[in-house]
Order: sequence, then C-alpha cells, then structure tokens
Amino acid sequence: MALQRQAFLSDSTKVIDWAELNPKQAAVAWHSIANLAYLVKQDARAFIPDLLVFVEVASGNTATVRQALTLPTKDLEDALQAAAAFVFGADIIVTRNISDFKNLPIKSMTAAEFARIYMTEMDDQDKVA
Repeated sequence: MALQRQAFLSDSTKVIDWAELNPKQAAVAWHSIANLAYLVKQDARAFIPDLLVFVEVASGNTATVRQALTLPTKDLEDALQAAAAFVFGADIIVTRNISDFKNLPIKSMTAAEFARIYMTEMDDQDKVA
C-alpha cells in the first residue's frame, strides 16, 4: 500500500482497513520495516508510525532465523516472513505471491482473497501477518 502499486492498491487498502478495525491483530515482519524504508525512501518515516498505531512488528532473533533456515523453501526472505509470522502467532500470511509459501506450514492468501473471505467473517481471535 505504501508503494501505491495500482494493481494491488484496492485490496491492500481493504486489508489495512481490517487491521485498523482489529488493532494489534495484524503484524509486519521486523525485517520488512527495513525493506519498506528502502523502497519508499523519504516517505517511510511518515508512513511507518501511522502503521504501527494498529499493526504489531513480529520480532526476530537468532532462534527465529534458525527456524527460518529449516523451512522448506529456497527463498530465505519468505522463510523469514513465515518464521516471524510463527513468532507473532499468525494464522495467515497475506502476500502477492502465494506460490512462494505453498510448502510452508502457514496458510497464505492474496489481499484480494483475504478481503473477499475474511473482511466480514474473521473474528478478533484470528491474526494476520
């Protein structure tokens, strides 16, 4: 959403709207904050504090990285995302590229799928990363 990619903006906005309505039930992986800052450049410092009002940062440490290294995927960044989601206790990872998560032990779905399925059905007990 911060990058304003038009093809994904509408559905990403719905996910952010859900997160605002369900504070602290969604998270972003700790290393994604650096990725976001790199991609957004100067606007990141304005966007990130607003995001952190209702979204948690899933932490990472040595154990989290070790866990990521054992996950069945070639892409270490995806493994780090999944490991951070486990730390947070997430039930779902929302991503543009669900195929990268198909072998990982956490459910993944696109923002469009999330918006369609969970916007009205998901209760406050479920968590999203």
